[in-house]
Amino acid sequence: MSRRKNPEQTIHLAVAQHLRLRGMPGMVWFHPANGGLRSKREAAIFKAMGVRAGVSDFIFVHDSKIYALELKAEGGRATEQQLKFLSDIDRAGAFTAMPTGLDAALATLEAWGLIRPAIKTMGEVAQRAEQRAAE
Repeated sequence: MSRRKNPEQTIHLAVAQHLRLRGMPGMVWFHPANGGLRSKREAAIFKAMGVRAGVSDFIFVHDSKIYALELKAEGGRATEQQLKFLSDIDRAGAFTAMPTGLDAALATLEAWGLIRPAIKTMGEVAQRAEQRAAE
């Protein structure tokens, strides 16, 4: 049996690695393990316990704020359940986003202040060192 390439999973794994390396101190994050094959009985038990279809790929809690990030690969589309979850959690006061691709996902996390900005040039390295020294 051959495995299908899953571009969304590749993005997901890369985001998780960036979070481990660049995540802000004190932030809590997780991936709800809602996917995967389950027996009908197990699925019914999970549903009765409160598992909800469409929960975003990543949930973050930082500085008393909640964030939900639903990742999409190029050409990927959200399910009705995913859109409903994003709408519901947004109405409850969370920050939500559905970026397409790794670069957009990382830019979202940087904009939210959940990961440290990436250093791209030696000039940026020197500038950041000066900023930290001034703090």
